[in-house]
Amino acid sequence: MSDSYRINIAGIERDLPLCPINETTSIGAFIIFGDVELTVAAATELLKKAPEFDYIVTPETKSIPLAYEMSRQSGKKYFVARKKAKLYMKNPVTVTVNSITTKGEQTLILDGADGEEIRGKRVLIIDDVISTGESLAAVEKLVEKFDSEIVGKAAILAEGDAADRDDIIFLQKLPLFTK
Repeated sequence: MSDSYRINIAGIERDLPLCPINETTSIGAFIIFGDVELTVAAATELLKKAPEFDYIVTPETKSIPLAYEMSRQSGKKYFVARKKAKLYMKNPVTVTVNSITTKGEQTLILDGADGEEIRGKRVLIIDDVISTGESLAAVEKLVEKFDSEIVGKAAILAEGDAADRDDIIFLQKLPLFTK
């Protein structure tokens, strides 16, 4: 097996390094940080597929550049579900999640003021990669606590079985790699 996987996303080719997550399975590590060309192209293509929305909500960290670019292109504000409470947060709302790329349980927090701004609005949830769907489900729980309408869930890549889901929007499938 090669140590990387070539993928074409929105007409742009990239080689993803393969990283083991256990003794038999590896994932293609997709890191959007610093890749402005890919971020802009992916945001453009996802916006073409996205339903009408009022706000974007994304989990911290790797999907922030995508949410920013989609916000910039669409003119719609985005919010970040943070991993830790910040001093500026008033009445933060918290959920827990287990992600394939993060060892152990992690927390996602939305500032109560941000939650009030999305209350009753149409929300598009954005992530860089949807794999097990745990991070996505945690963001959904946060958004639902503010009675918002989730109009779409989108990512650049759908990894493994996530590519078979019919409730997500994505640009490309990313296989899991087994020995």
